[in-house]
Amino acid sequence: MTKDLFVGGGGAGYGEKQHLSLGYANRHGLIAGATGTGKTVTLQILAEGFSNAGVPVFMADVKGDLSGMAKAGTPEHKLHASFTERAQTIGFDDFGYQGFPVTFWDLFGDQGHPVRSTMAEMGPLLLSRLLELSEAQEGILNIAFRLADEEGMALLDLDDMRSMLVWMGENRKDLSLRYGNVSTASIGAIQRRLLVLENQGGANFFGEPALALSDMMRVDTQGRGQVNILAADVLMSSPRLYATFLLWLLSELFETLPEVGDPEKPKFVFFFDESHLLFDGAPDALVEKVEQVARLIRSKGVGVYFVTQSPDDIPEDILGQLGNRVQHALRAFTARDRKALKLAAETYRENPAFDVAQAIRDVGVGEAVTSFLQRKGVPGMAERTLIRPPSSQLGPITPEERDRVISASDLKGKYETAVDRRSAHEILAERAKSAAEDAAEAEREEEELAAQEREYRSARRYTGKRVSRSTSGASTRRDRKGDSFGEAMGKMVMKELTGTTGRRIVRGILGGLFKAR
Repeated sequence: MTKDLFVGGGGAGYGEKQHLSLGYANRHGLIAGATGTGKTVTLQILAEGFSNAGVPVFMADVKGDLSGMAKAGTPEHKLHASFTERAQTIGFDDFGYQGFPVTFWDLFGDQGHPVRSTMAEMGPLLLSRLLELSEAQEGILNIAFRLADEEGMALLDLDDMRSMLVWMGENRKDLSLRYGNVSTASIGAIQRRLLVLENQGGANFFGEPALALSDMMRVDTQGRGQVNILAADVLMSSPRLYATFLLWLLSELFETLPEVGDPEKPKFVFFFDESHLLFDGAPDALVEKVEQVARLIRSKGVGVYFVTQSPDDIPEDILGQLGNRVQHALRAFTARDRKALKLAAETYRENPAFDVAQAIRDVGVGEAVTSFLQRKGVPGMAERTLIRPPSSQLGPITPEERDRVISASDLKGKYETAVDRRSAHEILAERAKSAAEDAAEAEREEEELAAQEREYRSARRYTGKRVSRSTSGASTRRDRKGDSFGEAMGKMVMKELTGTTGRRIVRGILGGLFKAR
């Protein structure tokens, strides 16, 4: 283990060794340069140096080239002679080939262990950025997260968020009184954005088991830091998802790790390749969050290195925090290119031996203008540096070799199977089912009561039974008189009952009986 990372040779004849101090490696950095100038190799040799120093690293493999770090380089490689000659030129006496402890990750689960996060961990700000929501739609999303917290419902995956939005739409009148206008138009717009995200593969990212950062921050039995490589060649077709995921990972590191001050070496180094994607069209709130994280995460022992084509891809407030610089060639073909070249040169401490702007324009492939922080954090003088050759394989490994690395990993099986536990989607579905059952039961009770009411109304009224006439004596006459009086009274009563007033009385009596039941 060393206190410095050997980066290459500078000065006259490239004989002066250029080092990146581990003690200042958490002061962040920038690797910039036009396409084909050697940024990927610089990224590779820095990751090798950190790993050998016992520092875990994370990087996104945009082109698939970085997978070669899992395998040692060989003398049979076509560039072996050039590598050997360069090592001699810059005084890299202990140059040799070796592989590194690599763990492959993939949001889609095809080229590495699956990477997942939950909606709750992502939060409304990053999710709004991912979905490209308007201010009003972002407000609706904030209400959804607030309601989930108040109701004790976990937001884990896309189904949870959809169910929450549907519930909000059904209860929008009450919610509007509490939180402000909740419009169906905004809810519908968010639902459509979620559908687009799902079609881009976002459904694979949201869910459980969520990534445990401790699985990335490990060292092997030899004390070398783990090299975490995210397969991003397919992911780059969804650049917003790529940028949001990396920012989420950076935010999780910031929120999870404890304060360590200024350690002898970083606890973790994060390489943000194609970092311009993070800032293209980003709202001010998001840029401010990145700036805040970049400023404060240093005290957590995390170094962040932005990799992009031009320094002007990075907002000025963030660019000013990047103390370690590796600037590969910038070609000044247009007015914008010349402006970017001037800006890049102005961020370096001048070297009287050469013109920095001219050097940035003229350096060849594998060569860069470098500046690393020195004692007390003072920026080093700009140097034309010949970057050292990599020890691991330059270029990708085969799919079969990648599969063997994944199968041999001790994380095999931990993230491969998705877990769908009870969360907002299930809770709201249970509530809807219970409400439907209650409504059906109430409807059945109403039907039964209505049937009883109809039965009472259609019941036959008692009219008495006709008595047979007797043909004998006085008793017959008395019975006939009694019957005549009874018949007369019965007819009179029945006449009244069959009239309007009678019907009202009967309905009142039966209605009273019905309600009493």
